[in-house]
Amino acid sequence: MVVGLLARYTHVIALPASWHWLSNGWVLVILAALLAVEMIADKIPVVDHLNDVLHTVIRPTAGGLVFGAASQSQTKTVTDPGTFFSSHQWVPVAAGVLIALAVHGVKATARPVVNVSTMGMGTPVVSFAEDVFSTVMSVVAIVLPILIVVFLLGIVLFFAWVVRRRRRRKLARAARRLTAGQPPPVPR
Repeated sequence: MVVGLLARYTHVIALPASWHWLSNGWVLVILAALLAVEMIADKIPVVDHLNDVLHTVIRPTAGGLVFGAASQSQTKTVTDPGTFFSSHQWVPVAAGVLIALAVHGVKATARPVVNVSTMGMGTPVVSFAEDVFSTVMSVVAIVLPILIVVFLLGIVLFFAWVVRRRRRRKLARAARRLTAGQPPPVPR
């Protein structure tokens, strides 16, 4: 939706002729309605999980289309598969599918943990944070794409720090138990 809006109302993105449909008014209205449904459904724990299951196909497909459109690739009618693959027009679309599938996989895996560990109370908070983060990342990816690399590196470093911190705390608890004379917990 961000690509379509920017293409329609600004000069930040100039879509190739074969992708102009993304900036069509009706397409934007439909996308806005789908976005509203997604944002509401994403904040209700059980509905959120069902929504993630349904979007396992939708999100990667949309990611591939948007990535292909924003990368200036042209859509063509495929009459000869050999020519299609040798032209490399499929590469941005495939990259977008893989990136969107990876992001969806992380979300669909993490969200049930949040739902269970907070008894559903954390779902709206995490969903709102995701909404803000994804909007900022979408705009930054279009305006200053190199910053996405910096953001992604920051995310990876943050999660590595969290994992190391959790391990250190776990080792510290085990050491305290040993000094207190308690048997260590059974490994899982």
